[in-house]
Amino acid sequence: MALSGMRGLSVFISDVRNCPNKEQERLRVDKELGKIRTRFKQEKALTVYEKKKYVWKMLYIYMLGYDVDFGHMEAVSLISAPKYPEKQVGYIVTSCLLNENHDFLRLAINTVRCDIIGNNETFQCLALTLVGNIGGREFAEALAPDVQKLLISSSCRPLVRKKAALCLLRLFRKNPDVVNVDGWSDRMSQLLDERDLGVLTASMSLLVALVSNSHEAYWSSLPKCVKILERLARNQDIPQEYTYYGIPSPWLQVKTMRALQYFPTIEDPNTRRSLFEVLQRILMGTDVVKNVNKNNASHAVLFEALALVMHLDAEKEMMSQCVALLGKFIAVREPNIRYLGLENMTRMLMVTDVQDIIKRHQAQIITSLKDPDISIRRRALDLLYGMCDFSNARDIVEELLQYLSSADFAMREELSLKAAILAEKFAPDLSWYIDVILQLIDKAGDFVSDDIWFRVVQFVTNNEDLQPYAALKAREYLDKSAIHETMVKVSAYILGEYSHLLARRPGCSPKEIFSIIHEKLPAVSTSTIPLLLSTYVKILMHSQPPDPELVRQIWAVFSKYESCIDAETQQRAIEYHALSMKGASLMDVLAEMPKFPERQSILIKKAEAAEADTAEQSAIKLRAQQQTSNALVLTDQSPANGAPPENKLVLVKIPTIREEPTISERAATHTNGALTIIDPQPTSVPSPDVLGDLLGPLAIDDSSGAIPHSDRAISSDADESKNGDAFAVAPVEPTQTIQPIVNIAERFHALCLKDSGVLYEDPHIQIGIKAEWRAHQGRLVLFLGNKNTAPLSSVKALLLPPSHLKMELSLVPEIIPPRAQVQCPLEIINLHPSRELAVLDFSYLFGTNVNVNLRLPAVLNKFLQPITLTAEEFFPQWRSLPGPPLKLQEVVRGVKPMPLGEMANLFNSLHLMVCSGLDPNSNNLVASTTFFSEKTRAMLCLIRIETDPADRTQLRMTVASGDPILTFELKEFIKEQLVYIPVGQQGPVPASSAPIPPSQTTILPSLASDPGALLAALL
Repeated sequence: MALSGMRGLSVFISDVRNCPNKEQERLRVDKELGKIRTRFKQEKALTVYEKKKYVWKMLYIYMLGYDVDFGHMEAVSLISAPKYPEKQVGYIVTSCLLNENHDFLRLAINTVRCDIIGNNETFQCLALTLVGNIGGREFAEALAPDVQKLLISSSCRPLVRKKAALCLLRLFRKNPDVVNVDGWSDRMSQLLDERDLGVLTASMSLLVALVSNSHEAYWSSLPKCVKILERLARNQDIPQEYTYYGIPSPWLQVKTMRALQYFPTIEDPNTRRSLFEVLQRILMGTDVVKNVNKNNASHAVLFEALALVMHLDAEKEMMSQCVALLGKFIAVREPNIRYLGLENMTRMLMVTDVQDIIKRHQAQIITSLKDPDISIRRRALDLLYGMCDFSNARDIVEELLQYLSSADFAMREELSLKAAILAEKFAPDLSWYIDVILQLIDKAGDFVSDDIWFRVVQFVTNNEDLQPYAALKAREYLDKSAIHETMVKVSAYILGEYSHLLARRPGCSPKEIFSIIHEKLPAVSTSTIPLLLSTYVKILMHSQPPDPELVRQIWAVFSKYESCIDAETQQRAIEYHALSMKGASLMDVLAEMPKFPERQSILIKKAEAAEADTAEQSAIKLRAQQQTSNALVLTDQSPANGAPPENKLVLVKIPTIREEPTISERAATHTNGALTIIDPQPTSVPSPDVLGDLLGPLAIDDSSGAIPHSDRAISSDADESKNGDAFAVAPVEPTQTIQPIVNIAERFHALCLKDSGVLYEDPHIQIGIKAEWRAHQGRLVLFLGNKNTAPLSSVKALLLPPSHLKMELSLVPEIIPPRAQVQCPLEIINLHPSRELAVLDFSYLFGTNVNVNLRLPAVLNKFLQPITLTAEEFFPQWRSLPGPPLKLQEVVRGVKPMPLGEMANLFNSLHLMVCSGLDPNSNNLVASTTFFSEKTRAMLCLIRIETDPADRTQLRMTVASGDPILTFELKEFIKEQLVYIPVGQQGPVPASSAPIPPSQTTILPSLASDPGALLAALL
């Protein structure tokens, strides 16, 4: 900022600096802002010098943290000044005060373009800097061609070309369409031959962005990147100003190796050999030195090289060298290097054949668990979790248990979960697994989720040989004077079911078992008392003939809790008291719990679903990428020849990749159907759009600010947000020219919220839908209307149903006559909760073959039935679902801001009944509904939404039901609707479309109230 000759500006800055306190500074600033505002109003008497001085003052005030909400026009107007001092002020202040969405920037686009295409290099640099900092989509569309010309121009100085490359990078990020892939692949390759490292570094930044979007067109740039790395590694022709502490341009090295990681592989053997030589030189030449700046630069290059080595799946020798280098880093004193060493060693676990090499450093990794830095301890825990297998599971789990007692509270929950998963996956025998989990509960009861002890119960129940041992261990833990409530739960459950197996052991008689469990009763919470009552009645059942003293004591407990305020406890006490009076018949009523049919550990699912950082995700991906896993899984083996099923706990191999049925296996092809002929109308009479009029989509609130979320449910993904309807309609033949004349995505979203409307329409055919839903069944009628005066031939409809829907489509005719309409009923049965979508592969021939894939609106909310609950009905149900996996809670971000009333209307349209008055907080919503499927039958679902009036873009959502899969699927479904509100606009129909004329058929009065029947009568 040149202050020479601006005495007023210098005096103002001096006055501000000399203010004794913040209040005096604010008064001085307000006084100056008032003066500037007054002078700007007298624009005719304002000289260029004064305008420049006042704009400088505005920038200084803005830099002090004060709002400057005027004078923007004056700053923008200085950009068009002919002289450099005024133009410099305009560009700098505009870049600082305005953002890319400011309306005033549109006024400067032409001036900026004139400066870019002009011959003054100084003005070009100012303009490119402005666009590179605050350029938006409008700048991208207007200036991208001119910026590209500057970048590839051989007559421009390197400084201008460098700024042009960075400017084009900004424009590409705002609008990727401004860079034509076909035309830029060769140009990008030529830019990499640049000798000036400034231009080369900027061009490499642009290349990283381009290949991250699509690498296929830039294969010609790959050898050039390797040559750049060779040049830098050999320090050839590197100017001194680009050498940082003896390292040739570390920034360019990092960017080049990052660009190479976007290419799947390197086919050319010479290029691959040259690259590995460079990487070998980097690995061998990096060491820890005292200079911090050199350390940072050299290790930035080294860790990027390690990532490239892993990406290219180099030879085992180089991989071993990388692990050895990382092993040296995790032993140094510098915490940052230790952290990076542990993180990259965790990523190395994703590479095959290096796990055994990493195990050599197990002792040092375990030592890192005791590091003072919690971030290093977390990375060490992730690495131990990822490297664990059968050979070292005992050592690692024992170390984790030992570390548990001294671990930070912030890590104990994660530590407990991972220890439980490792014990389950790599248990040499089940007794060791029981020992580990009981130790885990004993040492970290507050941080052990219910899923962990639930899993123990499942293993014990499904394995008869394990039951006596588990009961004995539970009895031993109850002897401790103080144990955690979770230990009381698991011990009471196991002893209630299997204490009779210990009857001959000293201290294990039914009366003694009851006494030791009953001692823990006063210290447990209300939610645990029902479980203990169940244990008491089980003990009483197993003590046959009954001990009169034991019966009297247990009956006294039941009598005490028959008047308990908790409904669950009271109900159990009354029922158990009555059942216990039935004597020997109690054995039939309270028989032993059956074996569990669970397929996969919920702990592993929970770990994979949990939010994790990069290193943790690498460890989880490694576990998922293993071809087989020896995890202990409860299986329900299929019986042979109709024999009764036997649930046996066995060690099974779980395939990593779930084999899906092929499309041909899932598809059902139909070719014939019912036909109704429409009387042709004279062409001079305009024909109304019958399907559009009767089955038009429901108008839905605008969602221009919505965030696309998921590609497998109602909301569309990012490609659909760009291309309109990438998922709703997927043309099969690349030469197809027939395009839909409606927004297919909007029509699909509208049909998800109502039961009739147009699903698809092009110039030749219109497909409408009329649906009726009842419990877990549905009937959907497809109306196929030929809009032409010629027939449609080769009509085919291939149904691709998801696994949770049983669908049967009636026959579809191969030919639809001119101006005719066909009705094709579709029967739907919902088997279990899921958000997967059914797809209709529809094709016909009319001059050219037209093939589209249409999503059918058989979505989750179609099987919901809203139900109104009172407070007396809602809260007992809510409390009876204690937590995961039946009750799930999540903070949802990126929600489209909407009033609470609008959100309630959205819920009602999704068949979620908003129950007003249940939540005392007026900013919250409580809703209830009933879900129907063959598996769950009628299942009550409860939802609570907690909003923040100060920030409508996020909320906390809690969903509860009696089925864990339903709870998860419903939570995800609601979340998708909250972050994506579809737009329901009906634009004008193009003139090329030929609407179907109305029929001359007489409409019966009984059909007047039924749109589907009315349509059938008209057509």
